[in-house]
Amino acid sequence: MTDQQNRKTTHDSEEDLRNRDIKIFLNGRIVPRSEAVVSVYDSGFLLGDGMWEGLRLYNGRWAFFDEHMDRLFNSCKSVSLDIGMTREEILQALNATAEANGMTSDAHCRLMITRGPKAKPFQHPGLSRSGPTVVAILEHSKPADSLQSKGIRLATVPQVRGLPMSQDAKYNSHSKLNCVIACLQAEQAGADEALMLDPHGFVNTTNACNFFIVRRGEVWTSTGDYCMNGVTRQKVIDLCRANDIPVHQKNYSLYEVYGADEAFLTGTFGAQTPVAAVDGKPIGTHDGAGPVTRRIRELYKALVKENTTV
Repeated sequence: MTDQQNRKTTHDSEEDLRNRDIKIFLNGRIVPRSEAVVSVYDSGFLLGDGMWEGLRLYNGRWAFFDEHMDRLFNSCKSVSLDIGMTREEILQALNATAEANGMTSDAHCRLMITRGPKAKPFQHPGLSRSGPTVVAILEHSKPADSLQSKGIRLATVPQVRGLPMSQDAKYNSHSKLNCVIACLQAEQAGADEALMLDPHGFVNTTNACNFFIVRRGEVWTSTGDYCMNGVTRQKVIDLCRANDIPVHQKNYSLYEVYGADEAFLTGTFGAQTPVAAVDGKPIGTHDGAGPVTRRIRELYKALVKENTTV
């Protein structure tokens, strides 16, 4: 097996052949995957001009739907992108698409909003005159067991996540080139994914997820000034505070990471994914998730169940 085949990502999932024939929401219609196409003039394709959300379906309900919509609507308002749908209409669209696919659990949605087709293939947003493009891709998707048993290997990379006046990392935008570059740099260093620093050299986030370490029973994460305002990230912070687990949002360096007892990533897809190594240095002395990470994972599972139980 090659080194490339050995590599994992935080979005590795068990193969599910049903995804070959899924139905996709596209601008008010639910269409077969083969017919879910957008114009080459679409602003999302031409410029990465759009916002997206990742949501997960449990027990027939979308976990933390309101928090995801808060982020989506705030982001779209900030860039003057009119979604053209209410929160309730989005929920109805996602539920109808899930029903069309026979999905109730272990399903993941990528909801995408772009500024829509442009009259000409140029930058100015005023050239998008026909309204937004709205797409929801729902897939049968269960995180691969290896993510929890083996963990992710990270490499620190030169690419940073970023200053608010250049492109605020709080935007879950289609423009992800900086994260793609970071991921390429990590792969070239022999790791699975990238650990990115903030503009001041402090530990920030990965190319795909938020990053936490555990030192002497305390949970640390970045200040949040330069990273995606992750829904799962905030839920973990809240759970720690509610369950007497010391948690700090602070500046810290690679020195603290290399000496950490545990490290894990947070994201809607994988929830809490253990980190096995950073820059070739093993984290902790355990395989997979450490004791604090396991406790947080159980607390998070209970929270998801509470949020998605009718």
